[in-house]
Amino acid sequence: MEQKYLLWIRYVFVFAVALFHTVFAVTHYTIPEEMDVGSVVANLVSDLGLDLKSLGKRTMRLDVVANKKYLEVNKDTGELYILERIDRESLCTSKSVTTCVLKVDATLENPIRMFNIELEITDINDNAPRFRRDTMHLDISEVTAVGERFSLTNAVDPDTGSNSVKTYYLSESEHFNIEIQTGRDGSKFADLILKKALDREEHTLHNLLLTAVDGGVPARSGTASIIVRVLDTNDNAPQFDQDSYTIHLRENGPLGSLVVKFNATDKDEGSNSEIIYSYSLYTSEKTQQTFRLNPHNGEIVVKEIINYEDFRIYDMEIIATDKGVNSLSGKCKVKILVTDMNDNRPEISIKSLSSPVKEDIPVNTVIAVVSVSDKDSGENGQVEINISDHLPFALKESSDNYYELIVSEPLDREKMPEYDITITVTDRGNPPLSDNETITVELLDVNDNVPQFPQTFYTIPVMENNAPGALLSSLSAIDPDLHENQYLVYFIIEKEIVNTSMSMLFSINPENGNLYALKTFDYEIEKEFLFHIEARDSGVPPLSSNVTVHIIIMDQNDNTPVVVSPWRAHGSVVEEKIPRSTDKGTLIAKVIAIDSDSVHNSRITYQFLQNTDATLFSLDQYNGEIRTMRMFSYRDSRHQRLVVIAKDNGEPALSATVTIKLSTVETALKTYADMTEVPLEYDIFSDLNLYLVIGLGSVSFLLLITILVTIVLKCQKPKPSKAAPPSRNSVISERNSTIADSTLVSNDAYWYSLFLAETRKGKLVVRQPVPKGSRYIVSSIPRSTGLSETSDSAASTLQASTTTSSSST
Repeated sequence: MEQKYLLWIRYVFVFAVALFHTVFAVTHYTIPEEMDVGSVVANLVSDLGLDLKSLGKRTMRLDVVANKKYLEVNKDTGELYILERIDRESLCTSKSVTTCVLKVDATLENPIRMFNIELEITDINDNAPRFRRDTMHLDISEVTAVGERFSLTNAVDPDTGSNSVKTYYLSESEHFNIEIQTGRDGSKFADLILKKALDREEHTLHNLLLTAVDGGVPARSGTASIIVRVLDTNDNAPQFDQDSYTIHLRENGPLGSLVVKFNATDKDEGSNSEIIYSYSLYTSEKTQQTFRLNPHNGEIVVKEIINYEDFRIYDMEIIATDKGVNSLSGKCKVKILVTDMNDNRPEISIKSLSSPVKEDIPVNTVIAVVSVSDKDSGENGQVEINISDHLPFALKESSDNYYELIVSEPLDREKMPEYDITITVTDRGNPPLSDNETITVELLDVNDNVPQFPQTFYTIPVMENNAPGALLSSLSAIDPDLHENQYLVYFIIEKEIVNTSMSMLFSINPENGNLYALKTFDYEIEKEFLFHIEARDSGVPPLSSNVTVHIIIMDQNDNTPVVVSPWRAHGSVVEEKIPRSTDKGTLIAKVIAIDSDSVHNSRITYQFLQNTDATLFSLDQYNGEIRTMRMFSYRDSRHQRLVVIAKDNGEPALSATVTIKLSTVETALKTYADMTEVPLEYDIFSDLNLYLVIGLGSVSFLLLITILVTIVLKCQKPKPSKAAPPSRNSVISERNSTIADSTLVSNDAYWYSLFLAETRKGKLVVRQPVPKGSRYIVSSIPRSTGLSETSDSAASTLQASTTTSSSST
């Protein structure tokens, strides 16, 4: 401790010696505040008379002021510069000091020297005036006298001199202005003065703006808001929005529904503006019973059901009173007009009605009179009446609210026997209401329709061999009329066919039109009938129509086929001889059968019913040709038995059979002259042999025999079909017995021609067409044939004659 004390003493001694050797001097500089950092104040080395070169080797310190180092010396240049921004208001807080000086001591070592530096900080206008309170509130009664003065808070400015507050300005106001005062210290302040009487009902608040401006260049300013609240007194009576109200109210409104809400206002405030509503003495009891007035909020609601038809206008007077000490009141008149609601349906009344009416009633005839009414008013009471568009009726107004229902189109009971006419009446309300009434108009029948058959032409097929009295068809006509106009009677219009009346062949039931056959018909005799049937109603006058009936007799398979070739006696067996050397495919025999039924039923097919050797012979099922399927062998029997059945195409099929016995011979057989086609009833070989003898008389016997054999073989060969191979040997038909005359009857010209063309023992060629309805009678005259007979054999003669049968059309 003692040692430290000795060191301090020594330091003070040295400092005193050094201070003694220094030259005491004060250097004064003047600068404005707020200079930028780094700004040069002065060249301190030059001002102090120091050596710049030795300054770098010596240490210089500047004092720290209030923990801030504002200045510094540049050792390279010797300049004193700003190290930290200087604020005059921070250094010199007292506004009573006009001059602000910053004193700094500079110490230079080696040797030690001290310099006093004074830095005068001049003020700049860097601060704007500022009020202590940004908003000032004043409460002034609306009855305050003009000229009353109100103190305001003054503004302060840290700057001094001309930079401090210089004056005040007040925003424009018709009620206030200011007066500027100067304090003892030179500060400025303002008083607010009332220059015009206040009215709270006009302006409850007055917002003013007070501005303080200093004297700097450029000048700065600060502002504060002044809010003046005007205090109320009860000087205003309640007022309604309107002096009178006209309200339209719909009838039948629900109870408690709001009619109107009054909004009376009182410009005062507090209890002076609280309002109570009431009816005046001029409001009737009926009105007060119908409507309820809420005294607190001014609502009028429906208290009783309102009916337009009972009461249409309500008048009332409403009073609004405030709650001030000396209460004031206002009133208004109210007129409630009840609006008609579309709450009544239109009504329809049928005054007269004509029903039933005849269907031929003239157009525009009145059949009904109706009246309409509606208790509502205006459009709600205006009605429109109509009926359906698709009806043949129309409505025509005859007088006020009376309408006639007339016939607009011709009526037809057969299309519509009665009409349900719905008359609809609709008012023009919103939504519209309507009512309807339905009347029924029945139509009486008149005989205006001709009986109608479903068809204009009837084709009725009738199977032959029908039973007499059989029902052929029902030819019912339709008459859409009623009662006696509908009752029909049927007749056959008489027509004679070959002296036979239609009524002898057919009968019709006059009541129901059933057509009957009175006799049995035969297709082979009568094929069709054509006549007319009439249907007549019982109206006055009667109406009738007729229809054409075509009866077609249908063929029945009632005729059995008849085998006409090969010819045989009744039930006898046909015997044929053929050479054993017959080639394959040779025509042995041809079975031909005919059927007198129609084409369909008369189509014949052929089958083997019995065949001794099925591999030896074949039968064509359509033309009846029997041909060899192969040549005879030594194993084959000399006698072959073939049974052929001919069946027609009917249902059920009918048939006939023929038995053919074939015998084979080893020797060549002589020629049969009957295989050559010759004219009818002419000896086939007589002239031919004569010409041959004359032509071959000069030829040698051998040549003659050769030629004769060639001619015989050629004449004996049948004319083959295109598909059949030529036969090398002749087929010999032997008939040892005389066959009685047989007559065949056929209505089919085709089978008759085929029979004539294909007969093996003789051929009759018929070229001309067979007349329709002709019957063919074919006679076959028998002849005897032998193995050795040639030219002297009796020729088979076929005779054809036609007889015409009667046919009814």
